[in-house]
Amino acid sequence: MAQRLVARRANATLLPAPHCTARVNPFTGAAVVFACHQPQARTIKSTAVSKGVVSSTMQKLGDTLAENFGGAFTKLGSRQFKLDDCPDLTGKVGVVTGGSQGIGFGVAYTLLKHNISKLYIISVNKEVFEGARAVISDELGQDKAARMVWMKCDLSDWRRVKEVAEMIKRDNDRLDILVNNSGRGIMSAELTSYGVDRHMAVNHMGHVVLTSHLLPLMQKTAEEGNIVRISNQSSNLHTGAPKDTKFASLDEINQDVGPNAQYGRSKLAGILYSRYFNRKVTQNGHPNVLMNATHPGFVSTKQSREDILEPYPLGGYVMKYGIEPIKKDQFEGAVPTVFCATKIKDSGQYICPPCIPEEGSPMSQDDELADRLMELTRNIITEKTRMDSVERGCPMDDVVVH
Repeated sequence: MAQRLVARRANATLLPAPHCTARVNPFTGAAVVFACHQPQARTIKSTAVSKGVVSSTMQKLGDTLAENFGGAFTKLGSRQFKLDDCPDLTGKVGVVTGGSQGIGFGVAYTLLKHNISKLYIISVNKEVFEGARAVISDELGQDKAARMVWMKCDLSDWRRVKEVAEMIKRDNDRLDILVNNSGRGIMSAELTSYGVDRHMAVNHMGHVVLTSHLLPLMQKTAEEGNIVRISNQSSNLHTGAPKDTKFASLDEINQDVGPNAQYGRSKLAGILYSRYFNRKVTQNGHPNVLMNATHPGFVSTKQSREDILEPYPLGGYVMKYGIEPIKKDQFEGAVPTVFCATKIKDSGQYICPPCIPEEGSPMSQDDELADRLMELTRNIITEKTRMDSVERGCPMDDVVVH
């Protein structure tokens, strides 16, 4: 019997909306609820405050708790979606980056449970993939496990990303779901072999290369009467991107601005890319090819339990242990991604758990900033892969469909 990758949270009793005290975590830059208590019944004198204002405020609080924390908090959201609400996926083909562990495994497990016909898992560690497949076999059956196809790929290696995409296109006549999930967490600044900030190279640019090369197949699938959905893993920590972000040059994104800001900038890119894609692709002749970005909430994964200790050896323990009891598990963290990968009818949205559309930061709504981001992305990838890739077909060719 394969060891379970994560223990599911036991069902919790939903109590009335609690009063919560929140502070900013100095190590992650995120708002963290430190204490919640149940309100006592008491007589409230009438005031001039509108019931509608109170109701709206309480709902916003409920949404904030549902978007970020697990267990009973997830039921407080104004919009609801459960993994069991995922539709039947018979006949469909999907791709999940980082689908062997964490949130990605939660997504992959759900897609297989709901009968996806073939699911490509793109990751770097075969042993981890085999462990994930063993769990699928034990819990969903060997037939479901046999539908998984592993492709070894480090998303910072854009040449390899292109090769993987070309193999997927060669072996399939359709592609319905692309989940751009894999990523580098809150860690110290580092450059890839291309000389590019690793957060941006993996979290954003690697997924742009993958999406761009798979796009013709996805467009073909959509033209045959299907809705194709692409989901980009972002985060509410995109608000931590440097306030002077311009996406003007490689030097700018290679500047070490600290672990939180490095991570936040790459997650800002995920939302901007989704909104750029909506303008340039979905609304420009391909209405059935949708791209959206998601926030998973505070999820108990390797990133929040181990990686956080690399930049913050002491402070990271607040994230590792302090809020562990109220973090989402990997299945709860997968909910908004599954919604965007299987149910959503809109494009260019930023979806928070369970399925709540949010505006995001002002920078995430800036179309000019999105245009600069994508122009810089194209220029960097073109320059860094010119010698052995561009001359045989630029990795960015497919994104220029407008």
